[in-house]
Amino acid sequence: MALERKTKVWIVDKNVENLQACTQIVDAAQFLRVGETVAFPTETVYGLGADALSDEAVEKIFMAKGRPSDNPLIVHIADKEQVNDIASSLPEKGAALIEAFWPGPLTLILPKTERVASLVTAGLDTVGVRMPDHPVALALIKQAGVPVAAPSANRSGRPSPTTAEHVMADLAGRIVGVVDGGATGVGVESTVLDVTVEPPLICRPGGITREQLEEVIGEVAIDPAFLQDAAEAPRSPGMKYTHYAPEGEMWLVDGEESRVYEQMRAMLAEAKRHGRKTGVMATMESLPYWRQQQVADVVISVGSRSELEQVAQHLYGVLRQFDDEQVQFIVGETFPRSGIGMAVMNRLEKAAGGRILAV
Repeated sequence: MALERKTKVWIVDKNVENLQACTQIVDAAQFLRVGETVAFPTETVYGLGADALSDEAVEKIFMAKGRPSDNPLIVHIADKEQVNDIASSLPEKGAALIEAFWPGPLTLILPKTERVASLVTAGLDTVGVRMPDHPVALALIKQAGVPVAAPSANRSGRPSPTTAEHVMADLAGRIVGVVDGGATGVGVESTVLDVTVEPPLICRPGGITREQLEEVIGEVAIDPAFLQDAAEAPRSPGMKYTHYAPEGEMWLVDGEESRVYEQMRAMLAEAKRHGRKTGVMATMESLPYWRQQQVADVVISVGSRSELEQVAQHLYGVLRQFDDEQVQFIVGETFPRSGIGMAVMNRLEKAAGGRILAV
């Protein structure tokens, strides 16, 4: 497949009536039906979609992203009943979670049917399935008439895209097109939960928190493998390889506030001595301090420490802003790991390549 091509952009108003019948959706869906790749918005990030029943179509996702083929993909559906076409069985707890959280940012790992393309599951006997909570995504999948495999629509390892502009920055010339439905909402990817084991296992934290899951099904365990690069084939996206990384070197500093700030200032000064352009990933609370200090070339707020949903929503956009500013060295604070903070810290640790300094 020739990677260089003209990439189409279909601009869609997600609030229009009968989205499924609008010209842009019909056009984009036709490309999915014939085995091409199309990026589209979900409530979490933009996904890069292809027919989940076709290995030939799914292979184009890996080629466009430069993604390792042992990294499984998530299958997106537009109707709860479609799960029966993708999964060979549905555990009772899985059914309860579907009723509670679909459509929404929850992916369930289930036993797969033979219909699912082998490249989607990276040779595993399970498959991740979710129903996105975005009118454009649902309309596109319904119009295409096929389940859609879709990882995030970025080059592998880069921060995930939360706007169509991010998609074009990474994949223009490498995919057929992108459906532009505006900025996404949640900002971090879906929670991935394996319900083939007991207790169910969080393989990737995301938009649905552990606390929310446990309110519905009781005990939920956390797979420690998502905290490091697993040696074996990953069961879920985001478990094995470095993800979400900006171009510059990134460090996180954890500890008591005054010591954190002191350490960050020292690290920034050292980087400047080596002629590197520096940046601080601040919070709304620390933004005035860092602007007053004038020790970094670029200071960007990721949101308020008291509203971690806001931090999640802005995180990838902020990492991309540092790239736009050609920042070579970035330091940032850590966040509490409760609620959606678990997902925020998972993404930040991956973005920093595990570089966390405790003070």
